[in-house]
Amino acid sequence: MTVIDAHLHVWDPTRAPYDWLGPALSPIDRAMRFTDARPELRAAGVTASVLVQAADHDADTDHMLATAAAHPEIVGVVAWLPLDDPGRAATRLAALRRDPHTVGVRALIHEKFDPDWIVRPDVGRGLALLAEHGLTFDYVTSSPEALAHIPELAARHPGLRLVVDHLGKPPVGGGPEDRTRWRGLLAAAARHPQVHAKVSGLYSARGPLDSWTTDGVRPYVEDALELFGPHRLMYGGDWPISVLAGGYTRTWEAVRELLAPLAPDDRADVLGGTAARFYRIDDALLDTAREAAV
Repeated sequence: MTVIDAHLHVWDPTRAPYDWLGPALSPIDRAMRFTDARPELRAAGVTASVLVQAADHDADTDHMLATAAAHPEIVGVVAWLPLDDPGRAATRLAALRRDPHTVGVRALIHEKFDPDWIVRPDVGRGLALLAEHGLTFDYVTSSPEALAHIPELAARHPGLRLVVDHLGKPPVGGGPEDRTRWRGLLAAAARHPQVHAKVSGLYSARGPLDSWTTDGVRPYVEDALELFGPHRLMYGGDWPISVLAGGYTRTWEAVRELLAPLAPDDRADVLGGTAARFYRIDDALLDTAREAAV
C-alpha cells in the first residue's frame, strides 16, 4: 500500500519570514527540515509526502519546491498564490506550473482581517484561475465557523476541487452541542462532491494541544467517514505542528487505530489513494518516491 502524508510543512526562517512563529512555539521556532521528519515518516511506513504552504508569500513556496527537488519522497507542493490579485496570480502560476510538484494552492485565510475574504469577488477570480488550470485549493480554518463559506464556494466554482484541512478544526474536548454544530457545518460542505477533507491536525480545541486522546478524537473521525466516505478523506500528519501535540508518531498511531475497522480498500483510500487522485499526483513522482522509500 502506498501511504501518502498529504499535509506536511517545512520552513526556514533564514530563507523566508513566518510572522506567526515565535518563542511561544519554541520547539518549532527554528528551521524545520524534511530531513528532521524523515525518520518518523519511514518508521510509520509513509511512502510519499505533500508539502503545504505555511506563509502567504512566494519565498515559502520557493523553499518548498527546492525541498521537493532535493527529496524524491516529496510528490506534491501546495503553493501560495495572491488570489486577491488575479493578474499577478496568473503570472506566478505560469511559472509554478512548470514544476510537476505543484499540485494545489492554499492561503492562510484564517489569519485574514476580513472573515469573508475568501468569498470576495477578486478572490473568486483567483479561485476560478485554479479551476481553469486543474489545481486544487486547501481550505484552512481556525474554528468550525469558517466552514460556513464552503457550500457557497463549491456552488460558485463547481470545477474546483476543495479539501478541508484538519476536518475544519472539530471541537475536540468540547461538549455535545459543539460537536453538533461542527458536524452540521461539515455535512453541508460534504454535500458537494468536489469537497474532500483531511484527517489531520485533530488536537485539543481547549487547553494544551497535546491533551487530546485517541478516544476523544474518535467520534469526529467517525462522523467524517460517515459524511465523506473513505474515497473523499485523506491522511495528513501535520508535521511539525504535530510536535506540539505529542509528536508525529503519536498522531500516526492514533490515525492507524481509528482506521483499523475499515475494509482494506477503504483504509488504503484514506492513507494514500484519495490524496493521489485528489491532487492528481504525477505517476512518475510516485514511482520515484516508492523506490526511495525501500
